[in-house]
Amino acid sequence: MITVFGEGRGFRVVWLLEEMGLRYRLRDVDLLAGVENDAEFLQINPAGFIPAIRDGDVTMVESVAIMEYLLGCYGPTTLAPGAQDAAFPAYQQFLHLGEAGLAASLYFVSGARNIAPESERDNWSARQAMDVFTSRMKLVTRRLELAPYMAGEAFTAADISVGYALEMARKNVGVVLGDAEQTYMARLRERGGYQRALEACHATRGWWMS
Repeated sequence: MITVFGEGRGFRVVWLLEEMGLRYRLRDVDLLAGVENDAEFLQINPAGFIPAIRDGDVTMVESVAIMEYLLGCYGPTTLAPGAQDAAFPAYQQFLHLGEAGLAASLYFVSGARNIAPESERDNWSARQAMDVFTSRMKLVTRRLELAPYMAGEAFTAADISVGYALEMARKNVGVVLGDAEQTYMARLRERGGYQRALEACHATRGWWMS
């Protein structure tokens, strides 16, 4: 059985597993308490960040890389258009934009605004990271002017990647989404896979619903 270590971006992995109907176990990792005494987790990821997975003899980290692994090993699936599919370029772009362009920038903004000393909460780097997020969001907005999902007419793993980032923006940073983005998120939240993932991820559900 696939073991998912940690929530946070691990929500992406759990959501994908639910959409694919794969069996998994979610194993909590308490980053606030520190991972130095969590020997099992450090064997999986000595760098000590989440998420990570163990699938038989395979261990992996980085949420989007894990998603691509699962899609490749347990597909084919409509959640990942093939390379010859007309939807493939947009799918690839937004699958990676969800982390590289959106969530990665928000990580630093969230840390500055929620954890840093008061005098450091609006520092230059946090403002730069927010500017990166805002500029990349223009790609999401333009896409939603053309299609209901990131890859086109059908829901794919790219929507899991971007959808998580938008939830993170809303709750961790206080970003007010535009009408198109709010409608998009409402569409994603109606999915059974999303709802089951949120039910499984107790900490994520508690944070997002508070």
